[in-house]
Amino acid sequence: MSSHTTVYVARKILTMNPRQPTATHIAVRDGRVLAVGDDLERMRGWGRFDVDERFKEHVLMPGLVEGHCHLKEGGMWVWPYLGWFDRRGPDGRHWPGVQSMDMAVARLREIDAAMESQARPAQEPLIAWGFDPIYFGAERMTVEHLDRVSSARPVVVAHSNGHLMSVNSAMLRLAGITSENDTEGVMRFASGPRAGEPNGELQEPAAMFLVQRKIGTVGLLGPVDEAGMRNFAAMACMQGVTTATDMVNQLTPSGCELLERVCADPQFGVRILPAFQAFHGTHGAAEGAAHVKSLVSRNSDRLRYGLVKMMIDGSIQGFSARLRWPGYFNGAPNGIWVTAPAQYEAHFETYHRAGLHIHTHTNGDEASLAAIDAIERVLARAPRPDHRHTIQHGQMLDAPMCRRMACLGLAANLFANHVWYWGDQHAEVTMGPDRAERINPCRTVLESGVPLAIHSDAPVTPLGPLFTAWCAVNRLTPSGRVLGAAERITVPEALRAITLGAAYTLRLDHEVGSLECGKRADFCVLEDDPLAVDAAAFKDVAVWGTVLSGRVFPARRH
Repeated sequence: MSSHTTVYVARKILTMNPRQPTATHIAVRDGRVLAVGDDLERMRGWGRFDVDERFKEHVLMPGLVEGHCHLKEGGMWVWPYLGWFDRRGPDGRHWPGVQSMDMAVARLREIDAAMESQARPAQEPLIAWGFDPIYFGAERMTVEHLDRVSSARPVVVAHSNGHLMSVNSAMLRLAGITSENDTEGVMRFASGPRAGEPNGELQEPAAMFLVQRKIGTVGLLGPVDEAGMRNFAAMACMQGVTTATDMVNQLTPSGCELLERVCADPQFGVRILPAFQAFHGTHGAAEGAAHVKSLVSRNSDRLRYGLVKMMIDGSIQGFSARLRWPGYFNGAPNGIWVTAPAQYEAHFETYHRAGLHIHTHTNGDEASLAAIDAIERVLARAPRPDHRHTIQHGQMLDAPMCRRMACLGLAANLFANHVWYWGDQHAEVTMGPDRAERINPCRTVLESGVPLAIHSDAPVTPLGPLFTAWCAVNRLTPSGRVLGAAERITVPEALRAITLGAAYTLRLDHEVGSLECGKRADFCVLEDDPLAVDAAAFKDVAVWGTVLSGRVFPARRH
């Protein structure tokens, strides 16, 4: 006896299958695509079916795949937002951008006053997120700003990039951070009466840990809770995303229990791939590899273990990324090795020999080159076909590095949103115009034969693959400049990068990323055809909702 079959009728279906690029009918059985065509005739051979015309005025394409984001996109909103650009939270609340230090201090003082009026203890920290000093010129957020918020309550501001935080003097005291502390990343006043004293800015995990051990992990590396996961799923649905990563997760017993319980709920509308945090964690490499392998047997449709996340350097706009000569355009000192290259190579080899799939964070070109060099040596010692190890971000890759990546079988998942959010700052402050022209070089990656995906790194920038694709196609900055016209890609290439391209980097292209017989019935339901609108406007095509393994999820409306 055959299972139930539903045939969905659409105005147009963009299949991302080059052998059958468009259709108007798609048959679904047991959560998978049974048949794709332009009429009902080819469906009839499979037996009886129901016709569902709810999408007859809509355009379907494969469910969008976000190959580098974080579940904290749904959980950050328990804290006030201090970012430069306006954002909208999962509850629909509009948070206006903060575009001066005085505005940031004023917002924090309002929150502190509200906490006092609620009689919340003075030792309870005030935590905010999303701040980015790159937009404020040479001015950095220090204790001199945050002490204006409170001299007694610890204040912690997580930066948007997830690599830095700023704290006040009360938090420095609580964390035991003094002028005697020699932890790398504890920044200091360079001059004046407080020269040599910690200034409240903490860069990268080792320095931030001094705070987190006292108040718990905050920012991107903080644990997500059930409400945050469900908020993330709602936000994913609103953006057409059916498969997403949690690109840093410690995979603790309680964290895995949460992932497995929530993902088992049929009402949870997104497939999650958590990546094990293989840096600054509690496991050694061998123990970590064994832990991840032990979890793979618990995989389900909506939850896939098996990814490993490594990190070499920090953030370009945070000046903690590692850049080759000539270094930072504004003369800032070079960044931080989050993982020393030799240690990275040893740990990479352990996870690689265990058969795991490794995703490596690099931002600066010195870090990308260090990763490629290390991986090349590991693969010479331990060849493995179709490993699909992926350079994540890789923002300053150049053509020679891309050619080597192609020879090594590496993939690239580029942070295309940087062109919009920090393109002007990269041209004028961090890299200078020459290197900024080739930031996130999608065209070079494709022409080198390297498999390409693009991403948002949400919540660093908002989740939204159509916007990410728009960035890669147009390469516009807020000032109106086209940053690196020669690195632009076409709309079809960009749509592939957020579907099949991203699925490839996650070893899921046999299941998702295109609509063809045997694959998961994952759809992004659009109000219009992104190929039919102007290339400057396709980011604004509205998303009706999603279908995940045949189950329909209308997007939440605000």
